[in-house]
Amino acid sequence: MNVFDIIGPVMIGPSSSHTAGAVRLGRIAAKVLGSRPVRADILLSGSFARTYRGHGTDKALIAGILGLQSDDERVRVSLDLAGESGLSFSFTEGDIPDAHPNTARIVLTGEDGAKIEMQGASIGGGNILVTEINGLEVAVSGQYNTLLVLHHDKPGAIAAVTNFMAYSDINIGNFRLSRPQKGGVAIMTIEVDGSVSQQLIDSLKVLPSVINVILIRVV
Repeated sequence: MNVFDIIGPVMIGPSSSHTAGAVRLGRIAAKVLGSRPVRADILLSGSFARTYRGHGTDKALIAGILGLQSDDERVRVSLDLAGESGLSFSFTEGDIPDAHPNTARIVLTGEDGAKIEMQGASIGGGNILVTEINGLEVAVSGQYNTLLVLHHDKPGAIAAVTNFMAYSDINIGNFRLSRPQKGGVAIMTIEVDGSVSQQLIDSLKVLPSVINVILIRVV
């Protein structure tokens, strides 16, 4: 347990779960997209759906998508900032089966036409857990630098990635593999200790069977 877990985040807003956590979810969605977002369509589930206006969850999510931190005074006016930056958005209330009460499903479209869908929850105290990206199961907390390695599910793919990281003196803290079907497209979620260089990412991208590598820095 760290100090953040004990005293909670430094933030703007009334609720660490509904505002600080929501900002972090928005920031991760924008990082996964990798380009300037121009459209955000957000489905809110459970408690998020029932109380998002009163707790400022809508403002927090948009603030995160715009790249703001949870302690930024501009979180309060993020919906206006979205219009100024060319980001259009919509919020829909619903229920996602078996999801955490504070769950959002975020669909982002970038200026380059790229599109991603991400599902995550604010699990308390400003902490989050992203559980799905583009239909693939992941486990991203945002507390560690995290590599998402999209790859073809072939023998040796995992070993090639992890061996190269070991050779590069990168320590893996947590590892998760998701593969909807054998021999298809799979994704590794790799939380690491310390920093990750662009050189490492570029090197991983050219390994056999690797399709893409996304780095999500600590949020």
